[in-house]
Amino acid sequence: MSEGTMASWTARELAARVCAGALKAVEVARFFIARVERLNPGLNAIVQFDARLVLEEAEAVDRRLADGEALPMAGVPFTVKDNLWVGGRRVSQGSRLFDGFVAPRDGWAVARLRSHGAVMLGITNCSEFACKGVSSNLLYGATRHPMDPSLTPGGSSGGAASALAASLGLLALGTDAGGSTRRPAAHCGLVGLKPSAGLIPHPWGFPEPNYGLSVIGALARNVADCAWLYDHLLAYDAGDPAAVPIAVALQAGHALAMPFPASLRIAWSPRLGCDFAVDEDVLQTLQQRVDALRAAGWKIDDADPAWPAEAREYPLLALQQAGLHALYGHRLADARDRIDPDLVAQIDAGAAITPGDVAQALRLRERIGASLLRFFERFDLLLCPTAPVTAWPIDQLGPAVIGGSPSGPRGHAAFTPLFNYCGMPACSVPAGLVRGLPVGLQIVGPRFEDARVLRCAAQVEASQTHCALGRSPRSSCTSEIQ
Repeated sequence: MSEGTMASWTARELAARVCAGALKAVEVARFFIARVERLNPGLNAIVQFDARLVLEEAEAVDRRLADGEALPMAGVPFTVKDNLWVGGRRVSQGSRLFDGFVAPRDGWAVARLRSHGAVMLGITNCSEFACKGVSSNLLYGATRHPMDPSLTPGGSSGGAASALAASLGLLALGTDAGGSTRRPAAHCGLVGLKPSAGLIPHPWGFPEPNYGLSVIGALARNVADCAWLYDHLLAYDAGDPAAVPIAVALQAGHALAMPFPASLRIAWSPRLGCDFAVDEDVLQTLQQRVDALRAAGWKIDDADPAWPAEAREYPLLALQQAGLHALYGHRLADARDRIDPDLVAQIDAGAAITPGDVAQALRLRERIGASLLRFFERFDLLLCPTAPVTAWPIDQLGPAVIGGSPSGPRGHAAFTPLFNYCGMPACSVPAGLVRGLPVGLQIVGPRFEDARVLRCAAQVEASQTHCALGRSPRSSCTSEIQ
């Protein structure tokens, strides 16, 4: 089989071939092992990889199929972010403090994919404790962008995004506490979903600095695969205090095949009502995508959520800093030099945060959520940028300038965290190239309307595909609303 053939298949296509007996899971494993061995050294995206274990897992999948077991994801190679447990493997959260830690069991999402026959290909790099917007750390170094090794893929799920964009696997698990899945997806031309809080269980694993904000993130190369991954992870587990036992169908896959309703009320908010800085060419590309959708018949109004005055760039960062200090502040006395200096600064900042500060942040979170709920009384979906910039140089924490003005350290991340605070679904879908690099359009919906969000993302993806074929934006650059 040629080098590019299997790498170009969708995850669903590959699973169908393995389930039908046209292909062995072991053949798939050998193909992707060869890709990892050839391409990963230049990316540093996968930081824990054992070809022998991958082959053993694939052989077990072939035996299970031969025994008559139904395995809907048979043979599909996936990667796991380094802050999620993989049983019996070294998992470190990108931290020297956990260099020798061996996970006692699979994380819930990892176990679920393996139970469906997917094969764990490797563990991907992330920033230390998944609390930085690039994927570099003192333990493994920096992950490089698959289109330009001088650039970062972003973070904190940058290893997952870089590996997937290079076809080192066909699906990826990340986490998202403030955009850590969506922004790397946007920078690497992928689909990245932050699901509604509580829909994908995460009942055990590392203690979470962003308690109550972080969720399992789903990464794929197309919307249908992302919806397929989401559907297989959607569940209720009473062990997860955030889990929601809802008795209605929330699956997304079946919704993608249905006509997109022309009655949906959609809002386009280019600066999210917060006057966030955006590079002009990024904004122009996203505006062209929105205008093309309007030309195809979509009802899209220019409208901004009416946030509280304090809801600006990362307004609840104090919760992350306080959480980091609570978990790791005691290690500064004996291991300060073993922690990323950027994380040391966050932990130190957390020491100064009072209980009153935390209470105020939690109250602000409630007000932010209430503001967006009121917005969704008027609209069914919200469109906005995923990130205001393209990928930037790998040695920088963030771009120095955004929209022609000096940028703060989190200006590149401003468009994503508000939706974590609200617990609502948000998906980044590729929306074009700027200076040869991908940008993403973020689609947000009311809580538990993940299927609606993914359905819209599929339509945006189709419009982008048609535009890439060189068709007129006004005549046939998007799927017509039925």
